[in-house]
Amino acid sequence: MCWRNVSIAELPDRRPLTLDLFRPAGPAHPCPLIIWIHGGERSPGGDEPSAAGRITERTLAAGFAVARVTYRLSGEARFPAQLHDVKTAVRWLREHAARLGLDPSRFGVWGEHTGGRLAALTALTGDDPDPALSGRNGIPEISDAVQAAVVWSGPVRDLPGEVVPASPVDYVSPEAPPMLLVHGAEDRVVAAAQSQELHDHLAVQGAPVTLRIVPGADHRLVGVGLAPPVTESLAYFTSALRR
Repeated sequence: MCWRNVSIAELPDRRPLTLDLFRPAGPAHPCPLIIWIHGGERSPGGDEPSAAGRITERTLAAGFAVARVTYRLSGEARFPAQLHDVKTAVRWLREHAARLGLDPSRFGVWGEHTGGRLAALTALTGDDPDPALSGRNGIPEISDAVQAAVVWSGPVRDLPGEVVPASPVDYVSPEAPPMLLVHGAEDRVVAAAQSQELHDHLAVQGAPVTLRIVPGADHRLVGVGLAPPVTESLAYFTSALRR
């Protein structure tokens, strides 16, 4: 079952925020949900990093529902608008979880590159009362917290001139949900040291975090088969969301 190009919020003078939602076949019991955040280089409505990875298909086969969300790109709005958009999607999905067959207590977020940064920020700022982080779009009284995150090739350094810090490191706390950080050892766009930095800050706080540096992999894990890291990521979600 799938819903495509669902409008979840109207933004003044801009395109609406939309998402695609897919549920696995089988009994209609509430499913845990994985929210996929694309890398940001594409036009709105990005998809998997590679057809070979079959992210959506593999995730559905593992028993998770999948939401592929959109957000305003950097040319459309400055940060933290992108984080606001992702949180708007989380709140919309949780508000409508019952009719969509989703388990609102088991939401995970998974992103690559810019989407990885947004996944980490979403995980680390769940239900933050500061409107500069949560935004005012959608349904503000609903929780925007997620219960697990997987971050692929995610940058963690601040962007210059932003209204609020864009680095996930600035929001690390002992209450962070479980996070898996996956990074190519040969990444020439975002050095693997950035995931190492985020891992170390989380570990010092005693937060549950795992770092996987993939030998021979460039940015977005180019140069290695995606099947093993996809398998590991789904296994992490299965464990973290206690399926």
